[in-house]
Amino acid sequence: MSLAQLMVVLDATIVNIALPSAQQDLGMTDAGRHWVITAYALAFGGLLLVGGRVCGALGYRRSFAIGLVGFALASALGGAANNASTLFVARAAQGIFAALLAPAVLSLLILTFTDGRERGKAFGVFAGVGAGGAALGVVAGGLLTEYANWRWCLYINVPMAAIALIGLPIILRDRPSGTLRHIDIPGVLLSAAGLVSLVYGFTQAEPQGWDDPKVLALLIGGVVLLGLFVLVEAKSRHPLLPLHILVHRARGAAFVSVCVMFIAMFGFYLFVSYYTQTILGYSPVKAGMTLLVNAVSTTVGAMVIAGKMHRRVAPNILIAGSLLSSAAGMLILTQLEVDSSNVFLAYLTPSMILTGIGLGCLLAAATNMATVELNPAEAGVASAAYNMVQQVGAAFGTALLNSIATSVTTSYLKDHGNRPEAGGVGAVHGYTVALWVAFGILVGGALVVGLFSRGGQRTARSEAVLETSN
Repeated sequence: MSLAQLMVVLDATIVNIALPSAQQDLGMTDAGRHWVITAYALAFGGLLLVGGRVCGALGYRRSFAIGLVGFALASALGGAANNASTLFVARAAQGIFAALLAPAVLSLLILTFTDGRERGKAFGVFAGVGAGGAALGVVAGGLLTEYANWRWCLYINVPMAAIALIGLPIILRDRPSGTLRHIDIPGVLLSAAGLVSLVYGFTQAEPQGWDDPKVLALLIGGVVLLGLFVLVEAKSRHPLLPLHILVHRARGAAFVSVCVMFIAMFGFYLFVSYYTQTILGYSPVKAGMTLLVNAVSTTVGAMVIAGKMHRRVAPNILIAGSLLSSAAGMLILTQLEVDSSNVFLAYLTPSMILTGIGLGCLLAAATNMATVELNPAEAGVASAAYNMVQQVGAAFGTALLNSIATSVTTSYLKDHGNRPEAGGVGAVHGYTVALWVAFGILVGGALVVGLFSRGGQRTARSEAVLETSN
């Protein structure tokens, strides 16, 4: 199950470094190349809620198998693509099957591990593998592109899916917990259109500008459509997303914390990649290897630290501390200057460790909190909502922080007469300002989540009582 989740997370970032090679090989235009990334993000983010409902109707184990096979076939098609259009279609197909696979994986995890102690360990492993996948994607993308071919960034999913399918017989068998007979068609259309509009608006905000009429129309339209979706769900007899799933106190805190963390961290990954390559002169592979420190720290945070603290600290307190740990990592990098010395050991390494531990601990705790008090029929759609929050946060964070960095750098260069020697200083200044914003977002998120601590303590006590009675 963790291997399947790794595939889904990996493909959100693995093609980023490979994109220049793919563009040259397939003759993509500069204006159109973003669809390699955008097609996956739109299909995945836009169809997650629908995928969660379909999982319940088909059965989570069956959906797991269908998602794996479909994802592998779409990856093979993308790797064999001989033109840009085929690659775009393949990436969209990957997103469609990922929207089925991701909620199926998390739902199976919920149903399989019901004992309190085992559940904490299982979510730690799951979160560690999934969270490390974002950083690992950059590393793998660089290695495969440099030493094999960009196509292997897609082909790699075929053997991974095959290995995961070998384990299918030992996965819990379940019965369908719902039906598509009464599926909420208005909810499906409004949620898909709203999420696609938001995610696409975020992806276009940085290159086009936040005040661009098209971007504004997409973002405002997305908010309006999702607002209508909430109204429809409140009145529907068979809602696509029952609203009590969202307003549950512990689950709400988990959703907020994950969204905040992904806003900050996806911008962080982008800046580390840019800074190490453009300022420090690292190769793509070396830049990717730098992020291995973060990936390892994330795994340690999720599987070791969060696992030990699961029974001793209230979930909301652990989440708030995780956000502050990542904020401290961001704070270290805000002190960078273009001529800073010993950057890797003095700045990058401690920053990577703190942000990685924070991300790992948060995801282990938040994944557990997001799935409390769910019946089997709701597991799929709740899992889909949890993944949806991650996707929206990642898209928004990348667009927001990248646009801040770009605008600050442009303003700096303009104030200094656009002199070439000011380029490096201006770029670093843009990065640090954006990281200050990320720092503020994380601290603000920790304060908000802290307000839910009383509810989190009740949740922790309830879990302890349940485990004792078992």
